[in-house]
Amino acid sequence: MSSRVADRRGAFSIGLQQARYRFCLAWLALRMPLTRPTLRVPDRLIVAPTDLRATDPYIAEEILEGRFPLAGRVLVTDGESPFTLQLPSRGFAERLHSFSWLRHIRTEKTDEACANARSITANWIALHGKRISGIAWEPHVTAERLIAWLSHSTVVLQGGDSVFYRRFMKSLAYQAKYLRKIADYLPETETRLRLQIALSMAAIAMPSSPAAVRRQGLKLDRELERQILSDGGHASRNPRLVLDLLLDLLPLRQTYINLGHDVPQKLIPTIDRMYPALRFFRHQDGDLALFNGASATPATELLSVLRYDETSGKPFKALPHIHYHRLAAGETTVITDAGAPQSAQAAHSAHAGCLAFEMSAGRHRYIINAGMPKFAGRSYRTLARATAAHSTVTLSETSSSRLAKSPLGLAVMEPFNVVHCERSEDAQGNDWLSATHDGYLAAFGYLHAREIGMNVKGTKIKGHDKFIIPEGAARGGKKELVAVARFHIHPAISLSRIDAETILMDAPDGEAWLFTAPGLEVEIEEDIFFADVSGVRETEQLTITFTLPMVNEIRWMLKRSE
Repeated sequence: MSSRVADRRGAFSIGLQQARYRFCLAWLALRMPLTRPTLRVPDRLIVAPTDLRATDPYIAEEILEGRFPLAGRVLVTDGESPFTLQLPSRGFAERLHSFSWLRHIRTEKTDEACANARSITANWIALHGKRISGIAWEPHVTAERLIAWLSHSTVVLQGGDSVFYRRFMKSLAYQAKYLRKIADYLPETETRLRLQIALSMAAIAMPSSPAAVRRQGLKLDRELERQILSDGGHASRNPRLVLDLLLDLLPLRQTYINLGHDVPQKLIPTIDRMYPALRFFRHQDGDLALFNGASATPATELLSVLRYDETSGKPFKALPHIHYHRLAAGETTVITDAGAPQSAQAAHSAHAGCLAFEMSAGRHRYIINAGMPKFAGRSYRTLARATAAHSTVTLSETSSSRLAKSPLGLAVMEPFNVVHCERSEDAQGNDWLSATHDGYLAAFGYLHAREIGMNVKGTKIKGHDKFIIPEGAARGGKKELVAVARFHIHPAISLSRIDAETILMDAPDGEAWLFTAPGLEVEIEEDIFFADVSGVRETEQLTITFTLPMVNEIRWMLKRSE
């Protein structure tokens, strides 16, 4: 109980941090314009750091024609500034103001395309560059914009005159100063780390004293130490964040080296730790597992990061600090979430997917979680965080960890504990994982226990789900509770029924697996896959429904079809 009280206090602390940040933002909105005449403006840029993210010439052509295809929407400007129009969604506004789309202009680096990008940039400076307010100055948007402007300065400045150059440099300096002012007021989330990455990049890309470069390197080191754990995972437990951070950390490392600066002490060891974690979450089809906020992974971005991997080696069996386990044999992989949020900060993005798993074989993912939609609204994002959106068991259609409200109304996961987790190998060499969580204990009086085992050839996976009344505890009332075990199926897999308890799962290349639950009825139901690269997509799921206390455990099996 004491740990739960501590977690609630932690959530309250996060709310206070957010309130403190909002107060700081309001103060800066009034104060910074008054101090702007004293701003030290660099006279030049030293380097344009590399951007490893994927580029698309189609997007470059569309932007040149006055159409902005961002965040799953398209804005037609008809010759107007996009910043004066009603934007389609918050996600669109964030992408537009972050200028992450500048990287696509590299593919069409004509004078016309660069002049258009420069005009849009000048327009942003005129409309938003002097007033700190709105989405344009949200910390994560500003950090992304600072990195984008530095990385693609050659695009924006090509053909520009000295007047624009001066305005551009002044805005860069102003944005960097703003980020330095708010850095200490932010909660310890990935936004704070990205902010330090952006400031580190600015410190070496613009003329700075050696002392200033060292100071910023120390701040980056502290944030890396806080957020990247010893097993290489991020404190949020989001697999996709490992990739996203490497996309910025790798160019930063190389820029330090190219310019002859001392690399921050923690930077290279942290990158080396993150690579094994990235490989840990990689499925047989090359995509990353969908846990705790992960969404679709562009293959080009993943490959562009992996080509710099110097750590090599097979993926680990477990990431003990962020509490994931991997069972792998032959061409089959199972990845299981066996942990709780690392902190109250992490609970803001955590999913209620404890004991959920994903399974891939050959070149395909078969069983997945629904994942997080990249561009959908709040209602879809809330649904994606529920237990029902994960391949695990729900009790009474209730998530194992409910969404609560922090003082500022931000959705956080209520705390729970993993009360048992054990990895073992039986006499035949089969790999077993057993874990139990108490997310249903307070509301219903049960612990959920799950056991998953894989044989040495990777051709058979056995599962066992059970609801347990803890020793010495009595379940309140005699109400029957309906439990549903869900197994979300990747959209590429087709399902066909063999009999009431057996379903055939067919991949496009002909590889097939049988799912069976002896003595139980397996249903095929409609489902939604949130994390497809094309957006929210229809798919199917397998469900097994049973009623407590009459039936308190089920067994199921996956077997490669001959």
